[in-house]
Amino acid sequence: MVKVENMSKVYRTGGGDIYAMKNVFVTVEKGEFVAIMGPSGSGKSTFMNMIGCLDRPTSGLYHLDGMEVTNLSDKQLAHVRNQKIGFVFQTFHLLPRSTALRNVELPLIYAGVGRKERTERARAALARVGLDERMNHIPNQLSGGQRQRVAIARALVNEPAIVLADEPTGALDSRTSIEIMDIFQQLNEQGTTIILVTHEPDIACYAKRLIRFRDGQVVADDPVRDRLFASQQLASERQQEV
Repeated sequence: MVKVENMSKVYRTGGGDIYAMKNVFVTVEKGEFVAIMGPSGSGKSTFMNMIGCLDRPTSGLYHLDGMEVTNLSDKQLAHVRNQKIGFVFQTFHLLPRSTALRNVELPLIYAGVGRKERTERARAALARVGLDERMNHIPNQLSGGQRQRVAIARALVNEPAIVLADEPTGALDSRTSIEIMDIFQQLNEQGTTIILVTHEPDIACYAKRLIRFRDGQVVADDPVRDRLFASQQLASERQQEV
């Protein structure tokens, strides 16, 4: 699904070259759930920008879903982002005056999908994240967790090859974070490939694999030990509440 070969990103300054990412090799198979961690300046955000086709590497190759995208034009990259990648961000990036349904329809509008079909697909995506009864509410009528669910539905509506989540729980409380990770785990069990950037070790434990960056390079790539399962945690909390 994702194959990065010898990828580097170099910023050239008067004081010399600065490597944001250096000689990175990473492969992510279809259906994996991968967490990316590293300190500030480690290269994890640069890596996500590259695989999200938001930036270009200085050198190296990137294959997404079997297609080499490194040297595509800006227009072609925009098409790849719309068709192949679903984005989920920490701050939701929802249109404040549009309903949840209209926010989720937005990628389909860009893709040229007709009104009837895009409404049906947006409704289905919102139902998939448990918001079928809130789809006509605008963002300020929704909780933080519900707004993130809208963002996840928007990321899913085009049936992308991968979902990239950048600190998706960073603005949420602990209980809501577990609920959001439950959605990601359910989506992954249904076959969605997910790559998640987080600075929280406990959030990384919901993934199946953990890649660590430091100084622009991959320093560890291992299966997650002592993996957390959000559904079990939520069930336990409900029992305690009773």
